[in-house]
Amino acid sequence: MEIVQQKLIRLNELLQNFESVVIGFSGGVDSTFLAAAAAKILGEKAVAVTAYSPTLPESEKQETVKFAKRIGIRHVLLAINELGDENFVVNNAQRCYFCKKTRFSEIARWANNTGYDWVLEGSNADDAEDFRPGMKAVEELNKVASPLLEAGLTKNEIRQLSKEWGLPTWDKPSAACLSSRVAYGEKITAERLSQIEQAEEFIKRICPGQVRVRHHGNLARIEVDANQIHQFSQIEVRQKVVEQLKNLGFTFVTLDLTGYYTGSMNAALK
Repeated sequence: MEIVQQKLIRLNELLQNFESVVIGFSGGVDSTFLAAAAAKILGEKAVAVTAYSPTLPESEKQETVKFAKRIGIRHVLLAINELGDENFVVNNAQRCYFCKKTRFSEIARWANNTGYDWVLEGSNADDAEDFRPGMKAVEELNKVASPLLEAGLTKNEIRQLSKEWGLPTWDKPSAACLSSRVAYGEKITAERLSQIEQAEEFIKRICPGQVRVRHHGNLARIEVDANQIHQFSQIEVRQKVVEQLKNLGFTFVTLDLTGYYTGSMNAALK
């Protein structure tokens, strides 16, 4: 606990060095904690900006509005369009690089036009150990910083502090943009993103916990927490899922018996 508090002190010191900041705000565990920390230290000199596009589920977008209000930080919704970048649309292993470059370039442009000094993003210390092409994009952008990473805070430590602060995201499951569900090499389109969003919303009514519908062309691969796979044991449930997903345009519907795990799409890269 003492180590966590030392890291929090370091985070506060980093935030105090900024004149004014824009937080790239997804409503996830990390960005919500960072927004709350910035609001404590900088008050009205901090603003949360949610860059949204078809890659962000509508439910997640609405949560950003609710969470920002609860934190008490000014919140702005900024429309962007990663689908206008062919480098992103082709969906190779560097997809997250192009996504983050577009997203934070737009946020930085908004910050500059409205008189804010720095843009902050929510990468944490654990992200440095994972395959995260987007971190390279952050390094390339001017006046974009990652204070949670610099302070050495891990995801579990951020959850712990979030719980102490009463933040609604302390136990929120990990989330990722809808494009992360599209298999590498399959083009990212608004239609495919909509298919995924609708399919996941339907399955969440049946199955609690983590839900992912991975888009492999005409095949949908469903991932849920391993301890929830039994939810599909009843034939009536399976029939409803197959019918719904086929109505959305999938030809084949499968359930991954491994269960959900972070970065499963990256297995194809190995």
